[in-house]
Parts: sequence; structure tokens; C-alpha cells
Amino acid sequence: MTLSVLDYGLFKVHAGDRVIGICGFVICTDAGETILIDTGFPEKYAMDKGAASTEDRLYEFGEVLECGPENLPKAQLAKLGLTSGDITLHICTHSHIDHVGGLGSFTGVPILISAHERALPRPLYWGDARPLDWPDGDYLKVDGDVLVGPGLQVLAAPGHAPGQIALMVELPSGPILLTSDAISRPAEIEEEFAGSWDQAAAIASADRLMKLAGRCGAFVIFGHCPDQWPKLRKAPDVYD
Repeated sequence: MTLSVLDYGLFKVHAGDRVIGICGFVICTDAGETILIDTGFPEKYAMDKGAASTEDRLYEFGEVLECGPENLPKAQLAKLGLTSGDITLHICTHSHIDHVGGLGSFTGVPILISAHERALPRPLYWGDARPLDWPDGDYLKVDGDVLVGPGLQVLAAPGHAPGQIALMVELPSGPILLTSDAISRPAEIEEEFAGSWDQAAAIASADRLMKLAGRCGAFVIFGHCPDQWPKLRKAPDVYD
């Protein structure tokens, strides 16, 4: 099994003046499975990020610094020698704007998502903007922790979003915990996840995830950590 980090661009958050990476992941198994985790911003941001930000009022939250055609899933997959047709499973960690841009782009590929997230009338997107409908597709709705296959476990981590999930990936070199936005950066733990959809749930989820990582000695990849992002190996490099 290998894990690749996909670079979907850079975003500057007004609060705290943080520059964060927008990430996705690809897991390839020796059984021929290719699993895509999250898809970044909608394609319109790669075409004209200014116009897209105005349309969605995303400028109220921050500024899209980098998001070009090279940051779309198709281009990122190409760095690994993959195409959209190679994807056998699409995992959506939650439905915010920087994670669901290509949610309906992989025709015929099952979408694994929390049942709580899929139960929302529309994807969360951002703020009070809800322009997306749930695309037609085969949704694999999970509730709680689920072992997807050997070495890959989905972990329920609500708080940031109703159906936020994290993933534990068992690589030959050791386990990696992908927190997604359950813990976007370590400082969130000290800040007690202020502004979360459910602050108490977010605190509990983060505590559980960090204890799990400590018990198994996992390397933790946070959802949007400014300090960690430049240091991560990115496609075409892999963790194995």
C-alpha cells in the first residue's frame, strides 16, 4: 500500500492570517485498488479564482492564492501516472467547499461518506452558501468506525462537520493518521475548536484521534497545518 498527498492549491485564511494547503490523497493497494480521498475546490476556481470567489462570497472567509488547472484532481492523478478511470473508490471526508469540488466527477465510482453528512439536504460548501446538490451516484454511507479493507480504517470524527471522518492508513513503513479537518492544525486543540459545527464533539473527536495515534505510533497528517504542509511529500512522491 502507498499513500500520496495531492496538492489542490493554497488558501489564505483572514482569521489569523494563515496560509494553508488544500490537500487530497491517493491510496494504492497491491490488490489493484486506487482510492481517492477528497477533490479540492470546484473546477471554476481553477478557471478564474477571482470570479468564483465573488460568486460564492468566499472572499469573506479568505483568499484563494493558488488553484490552477494543475491543482485539479485529473492533473494531480497524472503526476502518479493515473487517470480518473483508475479510481475504484472515492472517499469524501466531509462536504466543505475545499473537499467536494469534484464530488460528481468520477462516474460509476462509489462514494464513501458518513451517513450523517450525506443526510444533509445539500453539501455544506461554506457559510450559508449551498449551491451544490448531491450528485447522483452509488453512496456507501458509513456510521461509526469502519474497516474498509486491510490496512485502511475510516474513523468517525464529528465536530468540524456532522459527518467528519478521519482515516488510519497502515503502510509497510508504519501507520499514518489522516485527520482531515477533524484537526486542521495542532493549535486547534489548544483553541478548543472554537467556531466548529459542534465544539464539544470536535474536542472529543480530536482527543480520541490523538490518543489513537499515540497508541500505535502513527505519523499524523493534519487537515490544513501551515507549518506541516511545506514539509509533506507530494505527488509524484509517495509514503510507503
